[in-house]
Amino acid sequence: MPNTRSAKKRLRQNEKRRLRNRWFRGRAKTFIKKSRQAMDQGDVEQARYYAQLAVKALDKAAAKGILHPNNVARRKSRLLKRLRRLEMSVQQEA
Repeated sequence: MPNTRSAKKRLRQNEKRRLRNRWFRGRAKTFIKKSRQAMDQGDVEQARYYAQLAVKALDKAAAKGILHPNNVARRKSRLLKRLRRLEMSVQQEA
């Protein structure tokens, strides 16, 4: 437990920030997961919709300093590459 007033305040601030950061991280992870599930089911429209939300959530987390920009770029790249692969396979079937 903290002893000084400043240490107690720092503890309160850290807890507040931890919860806020967790919310942004969780939101991005949720949209990535939903997008991947839609891709696995072959639902291109749904996958595209959730991929857009995921990209927005990841960019917001990077802007706030919650996730490292390179980490965000890597995640977006992998997600969109997978989405493009799905779209190409659906086009070739048609």
